[in-house]
Amino acid sequence: MHTITTPSSGVSLKSLVRQTSPPPGQINRFVPVRLVVQCGYRFDSSNTNASIVNTNGAPASNNFAGHVGASRADWQSSCAILASKVVSQQQDTEKIGGAGEITVVNGHKSLDLVPIDSNLPKPLTITDLSPAPMHGSQLRVAYQGVPGAYSEAAAGKAYPKCEAIPCDQFEVAFQAVELWIADRAVLPVENSLGGSIHRNYDLLLRHRLHIVGEVQLPVHHCLLALPGVRKEYLSRVISHPQALAQCELTLTKLGLNVVREAVDDTAGAAEYIAANNLRDTAAIASARAAELYGLQILSEGIQDDSSNVTRFVMLAREPIIPRTDRPFKTSIVFAHDKGTSVLFKVLSAFAFRNISLTKIESRPHRNRPIRLVDDANVGTAKHFEYMFYVDFEASMADVRAQNALAEVQEFTSFLRVLGSYPMDMTPWCPSREE
Repeated sequence: MHTITTPSSGVSLKSLVRQTSPPPGQINRFVPVRLVVQCGYRFDSSNTNASIVNTNGAPASNNFAGHVGASRADWQSSCAILASKVVSQQQDTEKIGGAGEITVVNGHKSLDLVPIDSNLPKPLTITDLSPAPMHGSQLRVAYQGVPGAYSEAAAGKAYPKCEAIPCDQFEVAFQAVELWIADRAVLPVENSLGGSIHRNYDLLLRHRLHIVGEVQLPVHHCLLALPGVRKEYLSRVISHPQALAQCELTLTKLGLNVVREAVDDTAGAAEYIAANNLRDTAAIASARAAELYGLQILSEGIQDDSSNVTRFVMLAREPIIPRTDRPFKTSIVFAHDKGTSVLFKVLSAFAFRNISLTKIESRPHRNRPIRLVDDANVGTAKHFEYMFYVDFEASMADVRAQNALAEVQEFTSFLRVLGSYPMDMTPWCPSREE
């Protein structure tokens, strides 16, 4: 039995079979032998490159640096590929062929003992589906709303000179990234006045995107109407529900006895007024929306609190590599089968290691919203089941964060890291106030 120890070296199939002495009067023939793939690995501490050794301990003549065997993982992967390709059944000499050619399987050199149909379709790669920004294409960023929305401004702040892609719903923005229509999504998760945007917290758990960054955008609301319309002519104000809530007191101070009507987004309200020529309706939106849709600004800075800021997160298909050379934030979500009693233990894991928490959000467990008294589906409701979202100031590259999550995992039945990403450290300026 022969042993193959150097998969990338030239091998002739004639060396893999033995020639037997034929009986008198018969022609010589080759008797096939069973092929066994073995690998040896030796790491020389004086050399950073791994070397391949034969089974007798002698180093092989071939050096695989930069190719197969450049690392222990590559060599083991190559051996596994070889083992899956070698056919150990007895075969006739005609099926084996006359020469052992070296081909490439999954990027690794190996013996081509099985014929490969060259007419098979080529597998799609990532570059076939979508050019990555690193290849020169413009970064495409999805956001919810129409041009002029605050989310568009957040996308421009997060990724300057990007191609902003408007989406009519938050769900569509998530799917745009998953389907390679967009490279990133920038979506709001909380506002300093209105609180958390619960819809996006639910979507973070439903989809498999990763948080790769955050951006904080000061919100500057304006009261917009068609040119020539005066405040006293207004009978209705439309905008996003949070924008209406953030301007409630100011609208009253302006003496506007108007109906408040909620729509999907702020810039969409401005677009709706312009498209339908509504002269009795005003919108609460940004100054950019007024410019885009030909509206006049009746009043600027109408938010009740000038310290009005919205936090957005950037989402991608793949996570980024966490670092420790700058401030990082990590977002997780967890739950426990025994209810909310585990929350104190989880928080203690961070407090013990002096890791600051910046956000705690609870959302009802959608798959099992109510916990019953016993395990059977009978009895009275005991309490609601919750998923807990936590943001803390530490990178997953930090040993403290790794140890904290290892401890949290012992207390929880479900734990998922939504992302570890750089914190937004840009200076914050309050919105202008009239």
